[in-house]
Amino acid sequence: MSRTDAAVEHARLATEIAKHDLAYHQNDAPTISDGDYDALKRRLLEIERQYPTLAKGSPSQKVGAVASGKFAKVKHAVPMLSLDNAFSDEDVEAFLTQMKNFLGLPAQTELPVTAEPKIDGLSMSLRYEGRKLVQAATRGDGEEGELVTANVKTIKNIPHELPKSAPDVIEVRGEIYMSNSDFAELNEKLIQAGEKPLANPRNGAAGSLRQQDVSITASRPLKFFAYAWGEAPKLPADTQWGVVQAFKSWGLPVNPLMVLCQTGADLLSQYRKIEAQRATLGYDIDGVVYKLNDLALQRRLGFRTRSPRWAIAHKFSAVQAATVLEAIDIQVGRTGALTPVARLKPVTVGGVVVSNATLHNEDEIGRLGLQIGDTVIIERSGDVIPKVLRVKEQGSHRRAFRMPKECPQCGGRIVREEGEAASRCINVNCPARLKESVRHFASRGVMNIDGLGDALIDQLVDSGLVKNVADLYEIAAQDLEKLERMGPKSAANVIRNIDRSRFLPMPRVISALGIRFVGERTAELLAEHFGTIGKLAAASVEELQTAQEVGPRVAEAIYTFFREPRNEQLIERLHRAGLSFEYTVREKKEGPLAGLTFVITGTLPTMTREEAKSRIEAAGGKVAAAVTRKTSFLVAGEEAGSKLDKAKALKVPVIGEDELAKMMFRIK
Repeated sequence: MSRTDAAVEHARLATEIAKHDLAYHQNDAPTISDGDYDALKRRLLEIERQYPTLAKGSPSQKVGAVASGKFAKVKHAVPMLSLDNAFSDEDVEAFLTQMKNFLGLPAQTELPVTAEPKIDGLSMSLRYEGRKLVQAATRGDGEEGELVTANVKTIKNIPHELPKSAPDVIEVRGEIYMSNSDFAELNEKLIQAGEKPLANPRNGAAGSLRQQDVSITASRPLKFFAYAWGEAPKLPADTQWGVVQAFKSWGLPVNPLMVLCQTGADLLSQYRKIEAQRATLGYDIDGVVYKLNDLALQRRLGFRTRSPRWAIAHKFSAVQAATVLEAIDIQVGRTGALTPVARLKPVTVGGVVVSNATLHNEDEIGRLGLQIGDTVIIERSGDVIPKVLRVKEQGSHRRAFRMPKECPQCGGRIVREEGEAASRCINVNCPARLKESVRHFASRGVMNIDGLGDALIDQLVDSGLVKNVADLYEIAAQDLEKLERMGPKSAANVIRNIDRSRFLPMPRVISALGIRFVGERTAELLAEHFGTIGKLAAASVEELQTAQEVGPRVAEAIYTFFREPRNEQLIERLHRAGLSFEYTVREKKEGPLAGLTFVITGTLPTMTREEAKSRIEAAGGKVAAAVTRKTSFLVAGEEAGSKLDKAKALKVPVIGEDELAKMMFRIK
């Protein structure tokens, strides 16, 4: 290749890689697979090896991407660099040889090296001063990252304080990630809320952490593995292995698959061992990281522009195989979403026997041009369920797949709303989604049935005591006493709380039904507009849109919900159970709080939140559920949470119960 041709191709590759770096590191929305990205990077490096001057300003000399600007920036005391990659056994052998040559060691010398899974997550630096967590920062471009301390402090397995055995100052570095099961559950919840699902667990972790509303991060199931350090005036050991074991003794989570290998053969053996476990770990990894164990030798080896000479990432390659698509089954998720699953003629892929693969949705099947009986190429790259890449050969007796019009679990109506990829069952008592429906119904802020937690709900549904949300109002205390960990007193408390929920106002009942897009605010507006659940249920799509803040999409979801026969039966049973089906709209009063919007958080000294809400509304004010720029005041009590942080960030005035009382009575 001439230098001119090389420069043209290098410029094209650099532009494409820079675009993908921005999508991956800053926007948390990758547009290319890891394997394809690595191929682009390898080609770029090949050109730069032939023409080294092209490397100036190249993506090969950069780490990550510039901080997005959503958060305050922080300069790393010690740069957070990237790792070079190895893609073959020969690359690993070359890595070991280069270290020995640089150190002037004989070729036969064996260098102890640690090996650990390369977690596919978000790099994070945790700074402890006085053994307390004072700062958390993303990697950013390696020199400067984003300050996300408040968000990181919501992650349950990250200690806020280290024990006395830890040094006074240390920066612990590692990876924030999300397990595959937690990711799947989060996506179902996002779909249920009408939001766009996340692409993969890595983006789920990165997107969840980089939220400006800390309460969103707190609600996401993030975890952390520690494996390195930045600024550390005093280390607890003189080896890589020793420092990580010290992390473990301080209560920091470290990966249990990390081992210390004495030879190059041991390294490759551990690589294959981890690769074999990859599909069953429960979290995504994309390789194995090797680090020279001796810290004194690490210091002698030093760094290149963007990576250390003493560490390398041995990447996994995606494994593919061909097999026959024998059937397409439908799985119904906990939110009612229907997912097509490919049933395959069993085939071994990378040492694992695969008999099914995800197809995501009906559109994906159409995009692939896939029909039952076709021979397909599948790929397993760490996911528990592999994916279908393409059709290799059309079957001689192929037949097209059609999404069912009725739910395979309950026979309920299947709906696919405009603009959505997923079809879903709208029967809230569908066996596949019943537990989730009961959890929502009983939750705080809905029907508020205290004591009806996840474990009890699981027992009620699994035992057959609850086959319908309305069954809650027919359970007797003696039924509960037969369940695990339910004595007479606990059973009586639950029954009492169920009975109390009958008297909650109609907006709570509407919210409890689990209609898509209908939360607390919309439920209250619907109650005010229609007055009874009967009128709401009978309303047309056009009539529904006359209610405040109800658009076509919400109206269609409400209309469809009330025309599913099983939901009609649920409404009738809840009516017979004595729940509030009528709502008297309070007269809009002028008062000292007219025109003001309040949000309440924490525990107030003398009033419950409901009492405070009633008094504010009686004085002409409004009470909202979330803090926004339109919030007039945040009323904060003890143990105020993320709403207080958001109010401060938005410069919303924060008052206490006393100040609220003065405003209500115009006391100066």
